[in-house]
Amino acid sequence: MVRMTGAEPSHQDQPSDRSKQAFERFAEPFRREIKLHCYRMLGSLHEADDLVQETYLRGWRSFDSFDGRSLRAWLYRIATNACLNAVDSRKHIERWLPDQMGPATVQMPDGAPATDVAWLEPYPTSNVEWIADDAPGPEARYTSREAVQLAFLAAIQQLPPRQRAAILLCDVLGWAAAEAAALLGGSTASINSALQRARETLAKRYPDARPKVASGPDPAQQKLLGRYLQAWEGHDLDGFVALLREDANYTMPPWRQWYAGRQSIRSFFAIAWKTCSGLRLVPTGANGQPAFAVYARTAADAPFAAHSIHVLAIEDDRISTLTLFVPPTGPRLFHDFGLPLSLPDAASAELPSMPHNS
Repeated sequence: MVRMTGAEPSHQDQPSDRSKQAFERFAEPFRREIKLHCYRMLGSLHEADDLVQETYLRGWRSFDSFDGRSLRAWLYRIATNACLNAVDSRKHIERWLPDQMGPATVQMPDGAPATDVAWLEPYPTSNVEWIADDAPGPEARYTSREAVQLAFLAAIQQLPPRQRAAILLCDVLGWAAAEAAALLGGSTASINSALQRARETLAKRYPDARPKVASGPDPAQQKLLGRYLQAWEGHDLDGFVALLREDANYTMPPWRQWYAGRQSIRSFFAIAWKTCSGLRLVPTGANGQPAFAVYARTAADAPFAAHSIHVLAIEDDRISTLTLFVPPTGPRLFHDFGLPLSLPDAASAELPSMPHNS
């Protein structure tokens, strides 16, 4: 039986050397998809790192008792239960984006960022590519691209933990309800009931039953991203605003304030851009969406320092949602995206960039 407590095993619980080697050999190929599952459950990149380590430690300790049927399902069982325990033990069960917490504003932020709120964190797209989770089972309702988007992750974080687990196992991974019941405990009927309630909740956010996913990166999207980079590095406010949909939303965790509509976003950046002397953007990817790592400096002779991660959602060749993970959250994410914390001006030209054609 899998050990579901955090207690240290006794001497006799320790696995044999042969068992340890076998576990490492067979379990390692599943590590990246298990980490993604933990991220979806918890909405936190850093908590996912901790939980995947805990999952593999528990699996290693218990491998002598593994029944040999499905190692993947066994690891998902350990990981899901570890995540449910983590949710039960933490102060904030849900993670949020600012537009879920209150109405939009037209005022500039005052006070300080809301560091007491558990904010949803972005996930490097490089950690999503080429993993087994890209091929969900036949019961899946969401594609892998839909099920990693920021908006989708924000929506499922508001589900009760057991409903969240049922949605991820059945509608994202494509497991049958009976398989999920065997993993989570309880009857197939209870899983179907949890799924029904979760789907009804998600339908309020997605009337078409699924998130919108932009095609790409096609030439039109590449051109838009190049213009975005140019506008930000050149402080071209008109050029930036022209890339937005009229009904675009802008959020900037860990600040509670958010802005709806092109004009409100323009008014915000007309003031915000006056606080820095220069910007450099490095293309990256987050949650299967186009993203940029932004470096800023406060004086002309200062180095460019890690500032924020921009995650873009694109619809109809315009930006529909812009999520900026800004300080103090933003710089802490750069290491996870494989990015340096500072960028000397001379080195910026050596980094990859989007096309600059207009």
